[in-house]
Amino acid sequence: MSLGVRWTLHGDGKIPAPGAVVRPDERLTWPRTFGLGAQHVVAMFGASFVAPVLMGLDPNLAIMMSGVATAIFLLATKGRVPSYLGCSLSFVGVAATIRASGGDSATVTGAVLVVGAALFLVGLAVQRFGARIIHAAMPPVVTGAVVMLIGFNLAPVTASTYWPQDQWTALAVMLFTGLAVVCLRGFLSRIAIFLGLVFGYVLSWVLDLVFGKIHSPAGGAEAVDHWRLDLSAVGQADWIGLPSFHAPAFEWSAILVALPVVIALVAENAGHVKAVGEMTGDPLDDQLGTAIAADGAASMLSTAVGGPPNTTYSENIGVMAATRVYSTAAYWAAACFALLFGLCPKFGAVVAAIPGGVLGGITVILYGMIGLLGAQIWLNGRVDLRNPLNLVPAAAGIIIGVGGVSLKITDNFELGGIALGTLVVITGYHVLRAFAPAHLKAEEPLLDAGTSTYDEKPGPEKI
Repeated sequence: MSLGVRWTLHGDGKIPAPGAVVRPDERLTWPRTFGLGAQHVVAMFGASFVAPVLMGLDPNLAIMMSGVATAIFLLATKGRVPSYLGCSLSFVGVAATIRASGGDSATVTGAVLVVGAALFLVGLAVQRFGARIIHAAMPPVVTGAVVMLIGFNLAPVTASTYWPQDQWTALAVMLFTGLAVVCLRGFLSRIAIFLGLVFGYVLSWVLDLVFGKIHSPAGGAEAVDHWRLDLSAVGQADWIGLPSFHAPAFEWSAILVALPVVIALVAENAGHVKAVGEMTGDPLDDQLGTAIAADGAASMLSTAVGGPPNTTYSENIGVMAATRVYSTAAYWAAACFALLFGLCPKFGAVVAAIPGGVLGGITVILYGMIGLLGAQIWLNGRVDLRNPLNLVPAAAGIIIGVGGVSLKITDNFELGGIALGTLVVITGYHVLRAFAPAHLKAEEPLLDAGTSTYDEKPGPEKI
């Protein structure tokens, strides 16, 4: 049985012919392939090493397990779906909520491990019954609303934790990152978040040299004098060593907060598979269930040892689109580089030293972009928000999720925020649909061939 680890040389292995693409089962020369792999690692750095820092987890372990997760994904899809799996930003709000209620890193990873298991089961169901079940249970109005409330639920984290640590650095980083995202082209635009982090890092170092310590909250409620950029831990860290592992812990309250993220992960994987299939010219609808299950299995393994969950990365799709090289050999090279980075504690110490003000500027844009992906799902799915069947559950769920509304069930158990908002969107939509008049439920038949035509643009005859 083929595992997709054999590649034929594309042409002379140097430069693809004009208009040609390097297919997943092809490769360039090995030096060029490893260079592309390094580029994929850099592309995912911007988000993949920020996410574990925001979640309070070990960035070294996150990078290492992203390499392991990528290898699992490539083996599971037999090399047909080129993809890098990095730390998912969708769980940042979940981690913040769990920690705010007294949970620790073990509680966070335990809750997320259950999400990985749920994602794995969804993948198996899609393999068995087809993508139709995703569209039936989670139509675009539901998926978009859940992704939106997950992103916007993070706003208080930026406002109360990161921004106050150094508001002027946060403002400068926000402006620089925004300009980088909009004005840069090609590969540089794909690593705009990473460039914003580097800019903020250097700016904080310069401000410390010029103005000395800053008097502000340093991750706590009280303002104290502290350095913007504290590199003391970097000098003490070893060059080579294993990251810190820990076992997960399971609490129902934390699990219920985390479970809604399954919807966002399913949407991310479906979008990734569709995009790669369109770029390579190889329809991959039959791989959707496998891709989802592989993502779930990789996340379970990562969280079982104390790492963060993983998901497919759009940044790496951008790299493929820019280079027209879809070789899975480059992703194997990227996975190897990630494993090596994970074995360097000094690298992790550099990442952990990112100043709070820098994270404040980055997260203003990053969290907003996550939330607005929900709006993009609505646009692609042609969701009509003039229809009260769509408007009412989406509106109610988003306000509950963003505002942190809670519902106390017993003295020791309550639903709130992301969990309650998601529950309201999903159950509200399907319950209202059961009682709604026929004219509000009129829609095109559900598709059974996959997700590739869900967002097909309407032709002139439909306008």
